[in-house]
Amino acid sequence: MKRVIFSLITGILCITSVFAGEIVLKGTFQGENLFVKNPFAPSGVGFCIYEVAVNGLTTTDEINSSAFEVDLGVYEFAIGDKISVTIKYKNDCLPKILNKEVLNPRATFEVVSMDVKDDKIHWETIKESGSLPFIVEQFRWNKWVKVGEVDGVGVSTKNEYSAPVRLHSGENKFRVKQVDYRNKTTYSDNVTFMSGKEPVTFSPKKAESTLTFSEDTSYEIYDEYGGIVFKGYGKQVNIGGLEKGKYYINFDNQMDKFTKK
Repeated sequence: MKRVIFSLITGILCITSVFAGEIVLKGTFQGENLFVKNPFAPSGVGFCIYEVAVNGLTTTDEINSSAFEVDLGVYEFAIGDKISVTIKYKNDCLPKILNKEVLNPRATFEVVSMDVKDDKIHWETIKESGSLPFIVEQFRWNKWVKVGEVDGVGVSTKNEYSAPVRLHSGENKFRVKQVDYRNKTTYSDNVTFMSGKEPVTFSPKKAESTLTFSEDTSYEIYDEYGGIVFKGYGKQVNIGGLEKGKYYINFDNQMDKFTKK
């Protein structure tokens, strides 16, 4: 009896050591399949991988091969649907996923409406294919400036978003964008809004310690070499720590300069 029990325990330990690990890939369906490199098992009999499951369902793909394809199309996923692929493999070998990036979300959105009201930008999208952040940009000082960020829902049906924005005097121009793993950037069209705010002024043009704006505004201050030294939002800027010399200042929708005495 003891010999039988010992044999059973030994067998269980052997099975535990053979079936050693798993790889779990999580992402979204982008219309492409996964390709897997499958080495031989350490024993020289059979292959490393012994099971593949998609969203908990064991696949019927032929995995007894040195390379195989995980067919994601058979599950009738919609673009952007969440996917979890589990690959179980034996001890002392390691399979390789050749194109795991195909599960990463892509910047494919289309904006169906966008407007600005009540100090917010509002937009609606379709055809998202995975959750990526939307970057809100405002055109001021002859460049696009990031002014907000909102996480995308990531589904292909209509999604609604909004983000607070700070309007400057005159014409305000906004857009949203997404950047995916391929470093591909997708932009919306621009939306414009005409503000009735009075233009902001600042003083003095020759200052020792403080610059004062006529009202709260976003601002950037650069040295004469183009290096940024201050940026923020408010009605006053303490410049007492700056070295004497000329500086350039962006504020409201204007660009100007001043001298630190």
